[in-house]
Amino acid sequence: MSAVPPRPAARAPAATPPGWRESLALYADPRLLVMLALGFAAGLPLPLTGFTLRQWMSEAGVSLSGIGATALIGIAYSFKFVWSPLIDHLPLPPFTALLGRRRGWLLPIQLLLALAIALLGQTDPARDATLTVAVAVAVAFLSASQDIVIDAYRIEILPPERQGAGLAAYVWGYRIALLAANAGALFLVGRLGWRGAYAVVALLMVVGIAATLLGREPAREPAPEPDGARGGARGAGGIGAWFARSVAGPFADFARRDGWVLLLAFVALFKLGEALAGIMTAPFYRALGFTREEVAAISSVFGLVATLAGVTVGGAVVHRLGLFRALMLTGVMQMLSNLMYVALAHSGRNLAMLWAQVGVESFTDGLADAAFVAYLSALTSRAFTATQYALLSSLASVPLRTLGGSSGVLAAALGWPRFFLLTTAAALPALLIALVLQRRFAAAEHAHPGSRPRAEG
Repeated sequence: MSAVPPRPAARAPAATPPGWRESLALYADPRLLVMLALGFAAGLPLPLTGFTLRQWMSEAGVSLSGIGATALIGIAYSFKFVWSPLIDHLPLPPFTALLGRRRGWLLPIQLLLALAIALLGQTDPARDATLTVAVAVAVAFLSASQDIVIDAYRIEILPPERQGAGLAAYVWGYRIALLAANAGALFLVGRLGWRGAYAVVALLMVVGIAATLLGREPAREPAPEPDGARGGARGAGGIGAWFARSVAGPFADFARRDGWVLLLAFVALFKLGEALAGIMTAPFYRALGFTREEVAAISSVFGLVATLAGVTVGGAVVHRLGLFRALMLTGVMQMLSNLMYVALAHSGRNLAMLWAQVGVESFTDGLADAAFVAYLSALTSRAFTATQYALLSSLASVPLRTLGGSSGVLAAALGWPRFFLLTTAAALPALLIALVLQRRFAAAEHAHPGSRPRAEG
């Protein structure tokens, strides 16, 4: 017998959609300050195990092959769903149990993460690069674990209509942290050395720790009892019952939904066009003759501003239009923005067109990211938030990790204009699946898919 809740009763006539002023007023919610600070804590570790670490290793004389192998450090981010059931269901550490399930896990992870970042700065890649990489792997693992808890906390602390705004606040904090741990850390190296720079970044984790202590613990929804647990599994108890409830339960819960295969296909394909285009952006700009300084100023700095503007507006769009309509609108805009690459390819080395291409592409990507993450958040069951969101977000990165690897071959074979036309068309399958989902589910059910549409039969 399915644990899916019954279909909602007949709805009253639809209320007037909220206005833009009301939608933008979402950002006055004090809970978004907590998400801003947690986003900052989530962004700090990434450069320290990525670009900043590689800069340190290159200055230390580590071989190119050794530096290239550091790409594997971040594999924890792609496989975080493997241990997310433990965070969802294991007993809390005793000294933080009073904080509740989410904050009780978040605090010890953040404390360990700050310690690991400081220890990473105490290593010396010139003498023992293996030790440096080993500590960096520990930082990445703790960082991915922190992401699991923060994502679950965001979904549970905010109602569905505020998920877009919550993501916007998170992204603002995250991007600021990337600057602090990248350019900021490199600036400090000249004054404090690598040890001092990493120690300062470790101290910045206090921002996330304060948010954890001051934030409110979300209400907990108990996990439904899995099929079969009423009989033998319950009687047997022990590891088998725990596995059925905590590990198999989240996946079985998702698989009971009507159209779950289509839902997973949509999640996996929504970012396909963006993934194919994004990997080739740097060589594309270089092929057109743009200098490193021009790309840094326009693509990196202006692109960041446009992305933050897009994700902020995207949060209001989700509230104004509703989740599914916002997802469709921003998805179409994200798809069409790839045509700006085609226009730039025909224009050649044209700075005005580069400004336009980066602005349009970055803004629409921010819009789509706000709607897409709000959609992923709504797909999760509150009983298995951490596990299901970790699975869905990992699935969403599949195009980048797999099909994205073919982008160089495609660009070389097709040439830039036709390649970017292909990346535009690559967004169509996800949008067609979305239309099928829209027709399959009633508007009320699909607007909040986290309520789990009833399985047929």
